[in-house]
Amino acid sequence: MKFFRTLSALLMSSLLISGCAATETTPRPAASEVRTFTNITVDSGFDTVITLVEQTDDEAAFRRHYDLMCESFSHYNALFDIYHSYEGMNNLKTINDNAGIAPVETDPELIELLESARVFDDLSSGSFDVTLGPVLKIWHQAREEGLALNAEGKTGPLPDPNALKAAKAHCGNGCLIIDKSKNTVFLTDPDAAIDAGGIAKGFAVEKTAQKLEAVGCTHAAVNAGGNNRTLGAKADGSTWNVGIQNPGGEGTILILHISGTDSFVTSGDYERCYLAEDGKLYHHIIDPETGFPADRYRSVTIVTKDSAAADALSTALFCLSYEDGKKVLDAYKTLSGNPAEAIWVMDRDKKIDAGHSGNAGAYFCAYTDGLEGKITWQ
Repeated sequence: MKFFRTLSALLMSSLLISGCAATETTPRPAASEVRTFTNITVDSGFDTVITLVEQTDDEAAFRRHYDLMCESFSHYNALFDIYHSYEGMNNLKTINDNAGIAPVETDPELIELLESARVFDDLSSGSFDVTLGPVLKIWHQAREEGLALNAEGKTGPLPDPNALKAAKAHCGNGCLIIDKSKNTVFLTDPDAAIDAGGIAKGFAVEKTAQKLEAVGCTHAAVNAGGNNRTLGAKADGSTWNVGIQNPGGEGTILILHISGTDSFVTSGDYERCYLAEDGKLYHHIIDPETGFPADRYRSVTIVTKDSAAADALSTALFCLSYEDGKKVLDAYKTLSGNPAEAIWVMDRDKKIDAGHSGNAGAYFCAYTDGLEGKITWQ
């Protein structure tokens, strides 16, 4: 059942639209002619469907690239897993299990992930916090129980506010000690826990894309459950077209046109949500300030070069006001040298005063300057 829920979520989330069929159904053209190849994996990790689309005249190379993608995602899924242990690997679960006990020597890329997360925590004044694990664990348990009850036509439980308050006391990057010289990570608070769900998949997408680029994969795109990363433009030089999901139903509300190499990540309130006993839907993006799901927007999309940054920024901006979100984007550009563009989707009764905006179906959308002329409204 989980697979079919995941596949449905992928198809209804940010969709990479290549303009070509997903698989070849027509007679094969000459070997030298560029074709579009697509393959998906449902068991390479991150509880999602992962897709590689590549335009090439070399089918064998595409198959090698696909195998490399699957291997890479499986590796990062294990490294960033907080629920399972793996032989010969000290992953995030190992670090959490040793909270308050001892530093854990781990993979340099896990160190890189956590240092990147700390940067986005600083940029967003705490709106992105990978040490929110104790709070997220409570919501995860409530959500899993709620989804099971919803399937039976019943409503789910709400977390105890006092338990959330107590859990929040064990969050904050002050308890996270990283020693790069020894490749160790230590949580000084025994009740602390890391949950890198807001950046891990984007990090894996970016690292995997870099590996693919290193072996000559061009004119391609990786999509991991809505975390999209393009590798160059399409073979004919045209744009990749990505749809932003209708938060309340089927289809898309706008299409974004991406040229060259970019990442496109959406955080939305329509995934992993359940109906609670108070009659409200509760999703998985928790505001570190309140300890409850953020409720300003229906979705926030980030477009920037680095997929890990896009993932973290979309999570952080989902919890921030429009003005504060723009400040974070400006700060990121100053720090990294890379512009980051955003699209905010909200219910019309929450309409804001924005320089660039428009209505899309039942929703109001605001977007940053750099996306002017790159959006097709549905």
